Amino acid sequence: MTKDARQNLFIKALSELGGKAGNIKLREALGWSEEAYDAVRDELLANGTIQKGRGRGGSVAMAEPGLATSVGAAPVPSTPKKSKARSAKNNGEAALGYEAELFAAADKLRQNMEPSDYKHVVLGLIFLKHISDSFEAKYAELMAEDPACAEDMDEYLAENIFWVPKEARWSHLKANAKQPTIGKLVDEAMLAIEAKNTTLKGVLPKDYARPALNKVMLGELIDLISGIGLGTEEGQARDVLGRVYEYFLSQFAGSEGKRGGEFYTPRSVVRVLVEMLEPYQGRVYDPCCGSGGMFVQSEKFVAEHGGRIGDIAVYGQESNYTTWRLCMMNLAVRGIDAEIHWNSEGSFHKDELKDLKADFILANPPFNVSDWGGERLRDDVRWRYGIPPTGNANFAWLQHIVHHLSPKGTAGVVLANGSMSSTQSGEGDIRKAMLEADVVDCMIALPGQLFYSTQIPACLWFLARNKGNGKFRDRRGEVLFIDARNLGHLVDRTRREFSDDDVEKITGTYHAWRGASEDIEYEDVPGFCKSATLEKIKEHGYVLTPGRYVGAAVEEDDDTPFSERFAMLREKLDDQFEEAEKLTALIREKLAGVLADA
Repeated sequence: MTKDARQNLFIKALSELGGKAGNIKLREALGWSEEAYDAVRDELLANGTIQKGRGRGGSVAMAEPGLATSVGAAPVPSTPKKSKARSAKNNGEAALGYEAELFAAADKLRQNMEPSDYKHVVLGLIFLKHISDSFEAKYAELMAEDPACAEDMDEYLAENIFWVPKEARWSHLKANAKQPTIGKLVDEAMLAIEAKNTTLKGVLPKDYARPALNKVMLGELIDLISGIGLGTEEGQARDVLGRVYEYFLSQFAGSEGKRGGEFYTPRSVVRVLVEMLEPYQGRVYDPCCGSGGMFVQSEKFVAEHGGRIGDIAVYGQESNYTTWRLCMMNLAVRGIDAEIHWNSEGSFHKDELKDLKADFILANPPFNVSDWGGERLRDDVRWRYGIPPTGNANFAWLQHIVHHLSPKGTAGVVLANGSMSSTQSGEGDIRKAMLEADVVDCMIALPGQLFYSTQIPACLWFLARNKGNGKFRDRRGEVLFIDARNLGHLVDRTRREFSDDDVEKITGTYHAWRGASEDIEYEDVPGFCKSATLEKIKEHGYVLTPGRYVGAAVEEDDDTPFSERFAMLREKLDDQFEEAEKLTALIREKLAGVLADA
């Protein structure tokens, strides 16, 4: 049988199964060996005729119209549409309108329960509602088409939908929300879902029956969550639930303060990282992935810029088991397939993705960790630029990340400001070696109060394995410095955020400097950005603090002669002196009255 004949048979069988199917089901329909099936499938994936499904059991689907190539034709690469404007109109994050009210209502039910415990109760229920809604929508669709297919698990896996047994469906829990056994029913639902979906094994919370959890509160919470996504299409409902989950994560992080920063990176910071790197296609990795915010924003970015979600593959590792569970649920709510590993030893000591070479790495590792066990890793192959000090993991993280970059890979890393200038314990020598190896692409100084875990300012490191790879202009021997300390606005008394315009200003500057478009030329802006040569950086002792390079902002001159300005200031000062004298006299009078009364 010829190659084209095999491919046509494959497509015919897939079409007869509705255009999408699990690999096992399709292989059995064809009657092929696993080796023969895999060979034809990979050929069709390569030429764009089919695409990988979102199923956890492995599946394929016919390519979307306009993206497929004919069998035997040369593959046509998909080129995502780049959006010039990254504003509120197209960032996909318009306010839901009720997410804040929903959180306030849920928080009111919390009573005396600690936020760190309550978040697992709430987020677990949101997750359960999401997968149940997705399942029941697909179940109804299949029942209308072919009732026999409604009981076929492959039909659900092929569309990235978890199988939900009857006793675990939201409708069953909602009907029993007022029963005193509701905690036991929720636990049984979680266990039943894990039993049918191996990728969720050990992920879901299963302690709703504990005596300390108020069952009346639990029933009211179920009623509250039942309203999420009502009156919307199934696809919109998934997005609404995903955004509610993300919003609740951010609010719980704020409630927990420093501990919250361990599992959540503020969305505006993640947006800067993602929109700087533009992960359209390839492998995305986070070695300390927290609750998965980097991955969620990466997938959003692809979808919003005309790409296909399946064009990126997601990998991560997390050392905190509780946080890993939050991540797995967060990604599942968003429909993101990912390979996320957990072990208590972490990425340094038990690298679960040792052979991975990622095209994009986004990371917010814990700042200045002193007890990272570096003394046990003195001869590690990752320390290409120098052995990191045992008392601070900052340069261990940077080198771990460079080690995992593909030959043309890029990375964005959040680190403490000290990493830009420290010379302690050989850190200055490592920074110098990284600069001389030309892997540092851009440095950004951030304003304070951006993070839940710390009030101290941080910085962003952008790394590139090959700055002359032909994708953008040749930037070898140059580093871009951006001082963003004056950007952002306070959203409450303790925390700051970047606006859409702030994100656009930062990322637009980087893309112009990198040469992403011939229409936009980069220019140094005093006080904000500067493109510096390695020679210049050497003059500054290899310190990477942007303030050293960007200089001071140019102040506008209002053309008022000095004598006039001085006279105006003198008059204003005289008025203030006069006012001060009046206030002093009034205070003395009041004090005298107090003494007289005494």
